[in-house]
Amino acid sequence: MLTKKQHDLLMYIHTYLEDRGVCPSFDEMKEALDLKSKSGIHRLITALTERGFIRRLPHRARALEVLKLPDAVLPEGLAKRNSRHTNPAPEGKVVKGDFGHRTSDAASRSDGDSLVTLPLYGRIAAGTGIEALADPTSFVDLPPTMVGKGNHYCLEVDGDSMIEAGINDGDTVIINECKTAENGAIVVALIDDEEVTLKRIRRKGNTVALEAANPNYETRIFGPDRIKVQGKLIGLFRKY
Repeated sequence: MLTKKQHDLLMYIHTYLEDRGVCPSFDEMKEALDLKSKSGIHRLITALTERGFIRRLPHRARALEVLKLPDAVLPEGLAKRNSRHTNPAPEGKVVKGDFGHRTSDAASRSDGDSLVTLPLYGRIAAGTGIEALADPTSFVDLPPTMVGKGNHYCLEVDGDSMIEAGINDGDTVIINECKTAENGAIVVALIDDEEVTLKRIRRKGNTVALEAANPNYETRIFGPDRIKVQGKLIGLFRKY
């Protein structure tokens, strides 16, 4: 059974698609459901995916397929087939829009395999900071053994400031979403709510240091209210 918010979002996407042929934007979905932030939409999309109402299309950024609708809104014959999970939404329409979301340990998986699909949130500076992360540019399929419990996402590294920690320019890092991390951990740090960087974090007294792993880069010192941890590095993979 869907919650009211899950039901409302599913029907809003379906109706919008039927009327206009395209999916509503992330902001439109947020406003339609009267939510304060996009993170609520992320969670609803994840829940609908896990319950089999929608499916993220493999290797396609920001694309969903509506697999079924609640029985209460379907004709009787279609509802019976829907209950057996064998009938897609009318005409198998593909819903496109800003569907970047982090995937939990109960992640949606590509059909016929055991890969966990994580959003790839563009490039992160292993040097100077870049703008704050927004919607994913694409998705990455990984073996479930590469992630643990909790929510995860991926970033592509831009720069060489963490090279002595084994993180090279062009690597893709796997991030466990969290708001705190122990001293010495490599984290995704949001600076002044504007820029994001990948650095080792150390706290001392009333200061927060973001340390590079390359002697060519200086350690940056901030007040504690200027830094927000967005996640912790748990792994990476590299293409040759």
